[in-house]
Amino acid sequence: MDNDENRNIKTGAGWLFKMAWRDGKASRKKLVLFIASIVLGIAAVVSIQSFSENLKNNISLQSKSLMGADYIIDSDKPINERVTSIIDSLGGEDAKSVGFASMAAFPKNGSTKLVQVKGITEGFPFYGKIETEPINAASEYQGKGGALVDATLMLQLDIQPGDSIKIGNIQLPVIGALKASPGSSGIFSSIAPPVIIPHSFIDKTGLVQTGSRINYDYYFVAPPEMDLELLDKNLDPILDAENADLDTHLSTSERLGRRFQNFGKFLNLVAFIALLLGCIGIASAINIYIKEKLSAIAILKCLGATRKQTFYIYLIQISFIGLIGGLLGTMAGLLLQELFPIIIKDLLPVDIEIVFISQVIIMGIILGVVMSILFASYPLISTLYISPLQALRVQLKTSLRSKNAGLFVLTAIFIFIYLFAFWLLRNWQYSLVFVAGTLVTFMIIAGIANLFMRAIKKYFPASWGFVSRQSLLNLFRPQNQTLILILVIGIATFLLSTLYFTKDLLLAQASIDDQGNNPNLILLDVQSQQTDSVALSISNNDLKVLEDIPIVTMRVNSIKGVPVNEIRKDTTSEINTWVLNHEFRTTYRDSIISSEIIEEGVWTSQTDGNGIIPISVSSNFAEDAQVEIGDIINFNVQGVLLETKIGSIRAVDWSRMQLNFSIVFPAGILEDAPQFRVLTTRTPNEASSAQLQRELVKEFPNISVLDLRQVLSVIENVLSRISWLINFMAFFSLITGIIVLLGAVRTSKYQRARESVLLRTLGARSDQIIRILAMEYFYLGILGSTSGILLSLISSQLLALFVFETSFIPSFIPFLVILPGVTILVMLIGISNSLSVIKSPPLEVLRKELN
Repeated sequence: MDNDENRNIKTGAGWLFKMAWRDGKASRKKLVLFIASIVLGIAAVVSIQSFSENLKNNISLQSKSLMGADYIIDSDKPINERVTSIIDSLGGEDAKSVGFASMAAFPKNGSTKLVQVKGITEGFPFYGKIETEPINAASEYQGKGGALVDATLMLQLDIQPGDSIKIGNIQLPVIGALKASPGSSGIFSSIAPPVIIPHSFIDKTGLVQTGSRINYDYYFVAPPEMDLELLDKNLDPILDAENADLDTHLSTSERLGRRFQNFGKFLNLVAFIALLLGCIGIASAINIYIKEKLSAIAILKCLGATRKQTFYIYLIQISFIGLIGGLLGTMAGLLLQELFPIIIKDLLPVDIEIVFISQVIIMGIILGVVMSILFASYPLISTLYISPLQALRVQLKTSLRSKNAGLFVLTAIFIFIYLFAFWLLRNWQYSLVFVAGTLVTFMIIAGIANLFMRAIKKYFPASWGFVSRQSLLNLFRPQNQTLILILVIGIATFLLSTLYFTKDLLLAQASIDDQGNNPNLILLDVQSQQTDSVALSISNNDLKVLEDIPIVTMRVNSIKGVPVNEIRKDTTSEINTWVLNHEFRTTYRDSIISSEIIEEGVWTSQTDGNGIIPISVSSNFAEDAQVEIGDIINFNVQGVLLETKIGSIRAVDWSRMQLNFSIVFPAGILEDAPQFRVLTTRTPNEASSAQLQRELVKEFPNISVLDLRQVLSVIENVLSRISWLINFMAFFSLITGIIVLLGAVRTSKYQRARESVLLRTLGARSDQIIRILAMEYFYLGILGSTSGILLSLISSQLLALFVFETSFIPSFIPFLVILPGVTILVMLIGISNSLSVIKSPPLEVLRKELN
């Protein structure tokens, strides 16, 4: 075998892998930052994506159990002949129920509670089960003519099986504690706990009255050959026209998935930010690693290795490390997702069974390799241009990278970021804007760094002392790291601040302001003839009626002259279907309230009823109904048609804990229409609230009382769980950001070592060098973090406007915590990184650098 053949064997793929393995094994401690950046980024992505897929799959698998049937037909009023004939054509319902909110009294201890009553016929549910304690209560309550009462409510009020519950005009024995049932909502059940009774007792309660919101549900078991999607497509528009609705277990699954849309968007944003920070950490860590390998690469070239061979050695090494990081990150993410169901258990519509999803696992591993290769490629390009002379004479500055190669890598990086954003957001426009925003942010922070250095040069304070002058000189000295450090610090702070601001605006969507003058007790379904008597009961308890609000129910009959039935059939119509199908609860008054602002038009306080009636609509109604000032809308007010026109459009703050309305009529029109009232008052404490509720339930069993203290308690509990999860996930981004800062500061270690040696040789003391470094890193930290936070204010405003569709009120926390925290962290990392150099003798440092 000749020498050429021997050489080819030695320098083939096997030789490259051996060299990559030997070099990597010797440098494993130096690659900790690299692997940590990959692991944390991949862990965040895998945990969120795996949990989201598990949630979606569990909802899909349990959708029949959630509904209790294959499909239901429901209405909020007794069904008409047309709907009855449709039900008959389907073979008749297999079960039915009537549900409504009502006050319930417990004679044992005189306590009262707003509950969700549901009267069900025998045989339901057909899928899933009613879980009770004792177990046989679910099968015995129909025959015994008793009630199943929410288990938590029974525990709170010390109610035992055998005690009684009074609902309206009837009193029933409590057969057992209700633990779970199809169709119940976890959050709403905390406000109005469910109570199940036999369907035959509903009429006897006497609570089905005018103005009461009653739900009529008809349950069906579909034959195996029935196409539920086709049934929904063909039958739902017909039922909509008859004020009824069709829900299949498939549509229920989709609707439940949409409930978590904003929460999912935020978690995806967390994953994206963690991944971006991880990518920055990869680039920073590899930049340090390659700088430490300059002499080794030069020696390889002196021994005959080609440029491509040295490049491939480190490319193989980085790919293998990316594979390890991807595996570790994927395993960490799979373990992390196990905590999600524990943290937000009460928010989930189903019991989550966590399984490992192969697609997510493969995605995590591949993502680790792709991230490593892609974001390490730019630093790796420099290995192609290292001169063999560096084996003999260390050069700080290597040859310039190929502009074409660098441009190609940067283009590939932004394509990767775009594709990943699209995969998470499922919207090419949002993804494009996000990537463009990231690029603009890089450019702005880089511009700020350049302007800062030019300003220092131009307005250099020559009169300052030695330490102050030297710290500023370091910022624009030859081969300075000012640009890269400010860029990395700024981007990391920008992403973390955006994460914090986004968390705030997401939680603010559900927050409630419990102001001292606002009512905290709302009396619903008060009949007009009961108003004076109810008001007297309130005053007898030394309380005041704060609001007496009339409610008139109506439906939209036509919009701009087009009947709603024709609009439903028009596939090109952009009018939201809820406007066409919803039974609106409207009111009339002569003034706007504190939660409203007139955006367009003129408010009309009163009218005599002659001509077209001017009304005020909320901005979201105007948008969904595709109407503007002057447009005509006809309403069906319980059989009477009213012609109205849009006189004003109001911006309504729906988050305020008070009654708000999409449609408001002026005084003088609806006073004689069939209506009921809503009265509000404010009780000073829970005892007085309970006392009033007991009296009202005893005298007026049809009235439902909503205690906002309980609502606030439920929402605060929900928000605390969401906030805990968000902060927990944000912690990953924070740790990744710290790793990025470590890498960025370590990048300048070599230059700092040489400067320290020169300064000490010239007579500078160690404490002076430390102060120079502290001030330099202070400038870098304060400038980078300030730039990042200010830019995050802009990005958060855009996210609030276009993604979360809510208002944005910035918090001062990033300025009070993140800004000083990042600055101090940069200073500590910078100083600690240089302490070993400062404490060592100059000759020892020079020998280490030469070696």
